[in-house]
Amino acid sequence: MTVPVPTAGVICLRGDQVLLIKRGNPPRQGQWSLPGGRVEWGETTAAAALRELAEETGVVAKLLGLVDVVDGLFVSPESGETTRHYVMVDYAARWVSGEPVAGDDAAEARFVGLAEALAMVEWDVTRVVISQAVERFGAG
Repeated sequence: MTVPVPTAGVICLRGDQVLLIKRGNPPRQGQWSLPGGRVEWGETTAAAALRELAEETGVVAKLLGLVDVVDGLFVSPESGETTRHYVMVDYAARWVSGEPVAGDDAAEARFVGLAEALAMVEWDVTRVVISQAVERFGAG
């Protein structure tokens, strides 16, 4: 039996900027996204979010709260069957320290303005959670 994979991500805010990473591995390899990844055994989603943020970008942040829980379903174009299912727990966070440097499975990492972030991100679900985080927790 195949089960969904739990993941945690971070919408890291610094002033009026959002931290994005360019994915170095599938799924969505080469696309701009949020720092995040799999939750490890015995780890809370909040701890996983901060760990992944540090591993992928070198940035330290303080979690502000839960933004949303979303499903990432990847369907095979050939068979039409779901090949991957991620359950993504996305947190908003406020930058504390560190300049982004790509690490782990991130090919690039950088802070960008909100409008630029929304233009760079291809997946509409990610654009929605970024907008929700800014709306609920504000820039600044």
